[in-house]
Amino acid sequence: MYDAATTATTVPTTTEASPEEFRAALGQLASGVVLVTAHDADEGPRGEDVGMTATAFLSVSLEPPLVMVSVREDSRMEEVLTRVDRWAVSVLSADQRTTAARFAMKGRVSDRLLFAELPHRRGALTGAPLVEGALATVECRTVDRIPAGDHVLVIGHVLEAHVGAPAGGPLVYFRGQYRHLG
Repeated sequence: MYDAATTATTVPTTTEASPEEFRAALGQLASGVVLVTAHDADEGPRGEDVGMTATAFLSVSLEPPLVMVSVREDSRMEEVLTRVDRWAVSVLSADQRTTAARFAMKGRVSDRLLFAELPHRRGALTGAPLVEGALATVECRTVDRIPAGDHVLVIGHVLEAHVGAPAGGPLVYFRGQYRHLG
C-alpha cells in the first residue's frame, strides 16, 4: 500500500535557483519581442515618448481583452506607467531587430532621439508611438499593477488592436539573442 506521508521527498523551503541557473533555463524558452511605448504629456512642453523592448508580454483574457507586460521596477517605463494609464505595444517583425536592440540598451541615448529615427505614428486612443511595419499593434489602458520580485506586472485592457504587416515573420528572443523563424 502506498503511503504518501512516508514516501514523499522533503524539499527544503530555502532552496532557490541562482540568477545564472534561472537565466540559462528560461533562455531555452523562445519569446516574442515587442516595443512597449507611452506618451508622457507632463514631461516638457510637448511631452515625452518613452519606449522599452520587452519579451515578457502575453495575452491574459479574451473577454474582456487583457494583456500583461512585465516591467523592471524602478525603470523609466515603470515610473511613467505609474502616472500614465494609457500605453501601446508594437509586435516587432523579424526585420526590426535594430529597433529592439536600441530600446533594450542600458545607458542608451534619449528616447527622444530614438523615436526621431523610428518610423511611427501616434495611437489615436493613447497618443503613444506605434511602430510602422510592426506585425500588430495594441493600445491599452492599465487596469492593474502587480508587484512581482524586481518587476511589476502591468495588466492592460486592450482598447484597440490592429494587424499591421501580416506577411512578415516575428522577431523572437531565444538563448539570449534576437532571431527570426524560418
